[in-house]
Amino acid sequence: MPELSRRRRILVLIICCMSLFLVGIDNTIVNVALPAIARDLRAPVSGMQWTIDSYTLVLAGLLLLAGSTGDRIGRRRTFQIGLVVFAAGSALCGLAPGLGWLVAFRVLQAIGGSMLNPVAMSIITNTFTDRRERARAIGVWGGVVGISIGLGPLVGGALIDSVGWRAIFWINVPVALAALVLTALFVPESRAARPRRLDPVGQVLVIVTLASLTFAIIEAPGLGVRSPLIAGIVLTAAAGFAGLIAYERRRTEPLIDLRFFRSAPFSGASVIAVSAFAAYGGFLFLNTLYLQDVRGLSPFQAGLCTLPIAVLTLVGAPLSGRLVGERGPRPSLIIAGVALTVGGLMLTRLTPDTSLLWVLASYTVFGLGSGMVNAPITNTAVSGMPLSQAGVAAAVASTSRQVGQSLGVAVAGSVLATGLSGSLRESFATAGRAGWWIIAGYGTLVLVLGIITTGRWAKGTAERTAAHLSVDDTRIPVTQ
Repeated sequence: MPELSRRRRILVLIICCMSLFLVGIDNTIVNVALPAIARDLRAPVSGMQWTIDSYTLVLAGLLLLAGSTGDRIGRRRTFQIGLVVFAAGSALCGLAPGLGWLVAFRVLQAIGGSMLNPVAMSIITNTFTDRRERARAIGVWGGVVGISIGLGPLVGGALIDSVGWRAIFWINVPVALAALVLTALFVPESRAARPRRLDPVGQVLVIVTLASLTFAIIEAPGLGVRSPLIAGIVLTAAAGFAGLIAYERRRTEPLIDLRFFRSAPFSGASVIAVSAFAAYGGFLFLNTLYLQDVRGLSPFQAGLCTLPIAVLTLVGAPLSGRLVGERGPRPSLIIAGVALTVGGLMLTRLTPDTSLLWVLASYTVFGLGSGMVNAPITNTAVSGMPLSQAGVAAAVASTSRQVGQSLGVAVAGSVLATGLSGSLRESFATAGRAGWWIIAGYGTLVLVLGIITTGRWAKGTAERTAAHLSVDDTRIPVTQ
């Protein structure tokens, strides 16, 4: 790809961030609409879980394929196809006549969304060739992740109260179309010098593993943990995972290059992404039900209560990006881990009559953790990797985020459903407390791994992994 002017590179970054904002905000904006969707479409707790997880699961299952597809057939082309499919899926979600249709259209929406983020990250890493400039661009990228998920509940609440829950899907259409036009005008086409082969078997095993595990978690409270169906699904997930590891190790160009995980920072970033987004996904799910069904707030009021999260994310995300560029990922990860843990512990005290000041204080602390965690995840995932594999490395990080959010919603909803003994208002405090403790545990894991995987030993493993992976001599520098 020819060298672009600074102005053109910045414009490419903005266009790529538009897609990231779309996918990120859609991950969270739907949460605030869950009570309205449940009433309108008569959905149980498991139905609300599937409304979220049908989207995040498909994203998680297809991101790796999308990254390698962009490297093969062209990143701009893949990006544009994703925008079209995402816009179509969003429009259909807004027209869904029932829960089953909504879940199906969410799947279509996610298929388009899977073609956006990893491909856009690959475009960015190949557009910004200067080390410092790329670090700043990745910092902006990571910041937009935090901003989008922070603003989702607030924007969603306003739309639901003023227009209705269907508007949260329709708003995606004009933004996606604008990004489509801008991409055609300003984003140059690029491909990997040596594109990776497709891996359909690995792709199927990834989807089977994730879907089976999530199904078992969501449906276990209703069917019973001793249900033969649940037992069979759990065995399917275990067999799928074992088969995936065994099959990918034998492939020359696997869907998931297991050698990536020899790098402690990369492995740490993947697990941190799962943990942080499991915390955030579980938080959003429980928080929506608490504010609207327990405290009786309107969708807009509920979204307004999450304003501290949006503000702290807006402040913390760019701050974290700069901090990562100057001092490496460790300070950001320590702050994030402590904040997520403390925020989760504060939320264990929630009851229907908890002081709103305490609720907002809890959200503020939790929001700081969410805002600080994204930039170091993104930066660490691609640090040390060859440019030709940037799309795949970024896709693993994005997949980890989506896996985390899917599992977070599944676990939080199932724990809540298991503990309910009456109306949601009467039993939420008791039933939801275990969920908040689990969320605090996710934060502790972020803290511990953030310390372990960012030291001198971890940096050495990253450098050795980069040497083994190198298919060309140009690598993204390790930032520790």
